[in-house]
Amino acid sequence: MCGIVGIVGTSLVNQAIYDALTLLQHRGQDAAGMVTSHNGKLCLRKDNGSVSEVFRTRHMKKLMGNIGIGHARYPTAGTSSSAEAQPFYVNSPYGISLAHNGNLTNTEKLGQEVFESDLRHINTTSDSEVLLNVLAHELHQEGKLIPKPDDIFNAVERVYHRIEGGYAVVALITGYGILAFRDPDGIRPLIYGSRITEAGDTEYMIASESVALDAAGFKVERDIKPGEAIFMDLNQQVYFRQCTPEKISRPCLFEYVYFARPDTVIDNISVYKARINMGEKLAKKIAVEWADLDIDVVIPIPDTSRTAALQIAQEIGVPFREGLVKNRYIGRTFIMPGQEVRRKSVRQKLNPVPFEFKDKAVLLVDDSIVRGTTSKEIIEMARDAGAKKVYIASAAPEVRYPNVYGIDMPAAEELIAHNRNVSEICELIGADGLIFQDLSDLIDACIDEKHSDVREFDTSVFDGNYITGDIDETYLNRLEASRKDTQKQESQPQSNDMMRPF
Repeated sequence: MCGIVGIVGTSLVNQAIYDALTLLQHRGQDAAGMVTSHNGKLCLRKDNGSVSEVFRTRHMKKLMGNIGIGHARYPTAGTSSSAEAQPFYVNSPYGISLAHNGNLTNTEKLGQEVFESDLRHINTTSDSEVLLNVLAHELHQEGKLIPKPDDIFNAVERVYHRIEGGYAVVALITGYGILAFRDPDGIRPLIYGSRITEAGDTEYMIASESVALDAAGFKVERDIKPGEAIFMDLNQQVYFRQCTPEKISRPCLFEYVYFARPDTVIDNISVYKARINMGEKLAKKIAVEWADLDIDVVIPIPDTSRTAALQIAQEIGVPFREGLVKNRYIGRTFIMPGQEVRRKSVRQKLNPVPFEFKDKAVLLVDDSIVRGTTSKEIIEMARDAGAKKVYIASAAPEVRYPNVYGIDMPAAEELIAHNRNVSEICELIGADGLIFQDLSDLIDACIDEKHSDVREFDTSVFDGNYITGDIDETYLNRLEASRKDTQKQESQPQSNDMMRPF
């Protein structure tokens, strides 16, 4: 999972891209990058670290230009080396920079095609670099010195024929504009908006989440449709084309559960409202299945579960308390690379308020339970703080299957719910009771019939239904072997401070 942004402006865009990336920082904290274009020349800055760590004043001063793209990286494939930080760049044709959120499921085949047929060299293990070279090849096939929007869209149509998976892409074509497109199922989010400057000019932004547009004063226009491409040229003209046969939108359900900010709207569905609904649905299940439990207090595991936990407390008539204080200078545990790093970070990130635990039967509410690392550590913390009983409720169903569309859940054996029932999971994490949301209730919680036409979602992590239709056991075994925690290798940091024209 990553955050992407692109802006076509009438003045310097470096600060606006920086601000957007900070608002998308929750989507990736491994690396950050930005490329801008000024007088036909590109300036790039990218490196490992958070947005504030990667971009200093000296870097921002050199990121000149009225057009640019940015990326916040979460490593779902490849390594945590800064060599894999985005955007990636290729000089032919035109000079193209690309940032990508998601995961291609046919990277191995594509990599071979790119080398043997397209005669292009791939320098990293990133599927984003493969995608960039596929796009560059197809644009080259158009054979135009000065490409028109139709030429660009023709190339994108052929890209769609070659790539598979869940993805949202933004690309800067030097001297021409910004191209963006979304996978045919709409798994990964992508939204665009506009704003009018004081001079009366129109500027455009495209980003992973609506919150990035809102904060910068851009009016949200709409989500990019599944299989649709948008091209914003240097004259502030915007063009669209449906590049694949139209399909129903099936966004990733985990976006609403965990990844997206609560103030974001994806495909006209409010993430905040969906999380309220999750709490309401789960509260009803708790009232039926745990009617005899002596719950004294409801405590959220911050931050994503807070909205659902508050609703649960209200519905079951139990006090809601902030019993766990979060250190906001620690990254999101789930997206940290490596199980051992995640485990050690839990107690650094959260600290209990003993008064809220001592001699109480506590209901902890989490957004989801994936590997079980966080849950186990927090339950131990609650007991150490004096809780007499610790129950836990998950706003999402059991995560039983690997994710292949851009979330780092590649190895089934790392998922605590894989091949286990609720009682077994409860015992492993050390809880006195455990309850999960039903999948049907989670789907209902996210459907907004009044504002959105979305009725289906990518639910593969819960039910093993891979909606792209290209995932089999062979693929999953290969993915697990290459990406599970025990085989991830951290590379030595390498500088990517390319603050100069290419």
